[in-house]
Amino acid sequence: MKADNATSRRVAGNFLLLALSVCLAGSVVADPQARPEQSKGDSLVQVEAKYVCMINNQHFSKEQIPVKVGTQTYYGCCEMCKEKLRGDARSRTATDPVSRKKVDKAKAIIGASPSGEVHYFESTENLKQFREGARPPK
Repeated sequence: MKADNATSRRVAGNFLLLALSVCLAGSVVADPQARPEQSKGDSLVQVEAKYVCMINNQHFSKEQIPVKVGTQTYYGCCEMCKEKLRGDARSRTATDPVSRKKVDKAKAIIGASPSGEVHYFESTENLKQFREGARPPK
């Protein structure tokens, strides 16, 4: 019986390590060739939420896993991200870098940089201001 418990714990630990590895590897191998074209001078392009892991805050070339929480849909790249979105309300919000207001990631306008990093905005106007170099008031 003790051997079965130890084996079960070892298998569970290995599974968690594998899940974490897959999640982290996914954020590293996002396909930069599949991102939308940018015009020169624009640092961000608006992207659809379904292509964003809202835990890693990374844009991907393929659709992510939808996670329904209440009436909103969030997206994660792996099982670990799905569970965090379901269980941690703080993971579902971000701060608009222009207005400094808290935004719900499911409702936000999302801008992705050429490297795939994303920012969440409360409006397209804030995304535009960010592209033009606007920074939050001090």
